[in-house]
Amino acid sequence: EPFDIIHAHDWVVAESAIGLKHLTRLALIATIHATEKGRRGGIYSQLSAHIDQEERWLVREAWNVIVCSGSMLDQVRDIGALSNNVAVIPNGVWPSQYEVKAGLDFRRKYASDDEKLVLFVGRLVHEKGLLELIKAFSYLLSSFNAKLVIVGEGYLKEDLYDEARRLGIYDRVYLAGFVDDSTKRALYSVADVLVVPSLYEPFGIVALEGMAAGLPVVVSSVGGLKEIVEHGRNGVTVYPGDPSSIAWGLAYVLSDANRAKAMARVAKQDVKEKYSWDRIAGQTISVYTAVLS
Repeated sequence: EPFDIIHAHDWVVAESAIGLKHLTRLALIATIHATEKGRRGGIYSQLSAHIDQEERWLVREAWNVIVCSGSMLDQVRDIGALSNNVAVIPNGVWPSQYEVKAGLDFRRKYASDDEKLVLFVGRLVHEKGLLELIKAFSYLLSSFNAKLVIVGEGYLKEDLYDEARRLGIYDRVYLAGFVDDSTKRALYSVADVLVVPSLYEPFGIVALEGMAAGLPVVVSSVGGLKEIVEHGRNGVTVYPGDPSSIAWGLAYVLSDANRAKAMARVAKQDVKEKYSWDRIAGQTISVYTAVLS
């Protein structure tokens, strides 16, 4: 069927999208979810240099660029996007999907009744701050009886096992691996706190998922996370890469249930008002309409 706009997501489709733009003489829009320079903290290999060049080519060829946060706006400016050519449209969730309430039997698969359940969800990679989280959790155990449940897969898995053994907390860390969406939502409903200790995070959709589920969140003050979470109002922000700060944030939530519930209520309302896919779809259509006009 005929189409009016080409919309490309990230560098992996840059050549296809740019080729189509010139073949069809139609407008190209690019969504940049993350940059290679941001992910790696710089360009340190030939592969990274290639990806960086593809990203720069794509944002130069695009009529408009969409990014998910103010932090990403700065990053695409750095690779050549023009400020008046960039729209900041956040990622989102369907809030109704997180109205799940799992019972005690489900919770007992992951933690005992007397343990606080600290939850991490994400890829097991360096930029997610997991080694720092393991160390922070060892500090937390001096004050709280808790279990750390880590959901996800990645190349750091064995390193996390090794670090937990080294710190003597192997029995308090549960690497659950990949779980399906229904299990993940059930975990959000039974956990005591969600922690997102990223070193680099263009947006942080996992934090939104936890907030939508009514779960208190502790996040690193980086990238999109510091735009989503306002410290003390709808969650807690901590210093990235700092185990002591992460441990403090977790203790702040776990030590006062009423305060934690109050922040979680505000967070849940924020998600409904600002981060539903319906609202985000409307913002995206506005970009399409502006380009076509």
